[in-house]
Amino acid sequence: MYSYEERLRAVKLYIKLGKRVQATIRELGYPTKNALKGWHREYERLQDLPIRSAPRTPKFSAAQKQVALEHYATHGRCISWTLRALGYPGRATLTAWVREAFPDTMTISNATYGPGNHSDAVKQAAVVGLYSRQESAQALAKKFGVSRPTLYAWKTQILGPEAPAMMKRKKSALHPELEELERQREALQRDIRELQIEHDLLKTASEMIKKELGGDLRNLSNREKAMLIVALKNRYKTPALLARLGLARSSYFYHRARMNLEDKYLPIRQAMKEAFESNHRCYGYRRLKAYMTRKSISISEKVVQRLMKQEALIVPKPKRRRYSSYLGEISPAPENIINREFQPAAPNEKWLTDITEFHIRAGKVYLSPIIDCFDGLVISWT
Repeated sequence: MYSYEERLRAVKLYIKLGKRVQATIRELGYPTKNALKGWHREYERLQDLPIRSAPRTPKFSAAQKQVALEHYATHGRCISWTLRALGYPGRATLTAWVREAFPDTMTISNATYGPGNHSDAVKQAAVVGLYSRQESAQALAKKFGVSRPTLYAWKTQILGPEAPAMMKRKKSALHPELEELERQREALQRDIRELQIEHDLLKTASEMIKKELGGDLRNLSNREKAMLIVALKNRYKTPALLARLGLARSSYFYHRARMNLEDKYLPIRQAMKEAFESNHRCYGYRRLKAYMTRKSISISEKVVQRLMKQEALIVPKPKRRRYSSYLGEISPAPENIINREFQPAAPNEKWLTDITEFHIRAGKVYLSPIIDCFDGLVISWT
């Protein structure tokens, strides 16, 4: 209950401050928002306030109040536990009962009464400490014995709502040469990133697709490009890979969706690989088509060609030797030191060497041994 003077003072201050509820409560420390508005309506209607307000009927009986206080005193003096156990009253009501019944044991926090209980000097010192940031806001609030929101409320009260709690440090202007070096560094980083993407794309393409690209990723099909993006999307962003490969976004998602479909040619692919490898990798698409027909697998020659291309089943072809009329040039004959005397008296006196050419399927191979004439021992060869 508030006296007539307290209620009248609150209403006049409310009118003076332009009917701002929070400003009035912050200045006085009382009452509640609804009580202040009710006093103002009554003052406008009667041009005054009644000396004594009509007594309100208590919501809880004296017996309920006594039960709540006994439970609080006998169960560890915990307001939250009493509220959970009994289910009544509200926290503010029970706190008021406890303050009334146990005034010596109930500690009253300064933050309960809001910022109006401290002097202006204390508020200014707290706001200065908040701006200097030599300690955290929580530690500063604990130092002044208030809550953290109260500390910021003081800041708003003194400096206004637009003032920040901490001034941001502005970046000092760099020297023009430093700015140029910074731009060059960023450009080099972009170039390195682009080169790394290209390197990883070429490496992944050679490992997954096994196709000779000649350093140009544009030779890949859209499906193969989509496979590369799926393989590298965890390392690079998808838009960067799409731009580097020159692939449209819709094409990428189309082929990625088709990758999840079941391959109807999977058994045929396995059979073609086995037939190709078991026949020394010399079957072309016609013989593979005939092999599939013997296995009762109906498939067209064009499909066989496409599957062979996708699985890299390439038949090696011998290179054609071109005709050359060049017979060489006649050079001066070397001196005949041996003079057909191939029997030395001791080892390592006479060595002979020659070059022999062998023709194999992989190409030409040359052998050049060094032989000791004394016993025919091979000294070295290459």
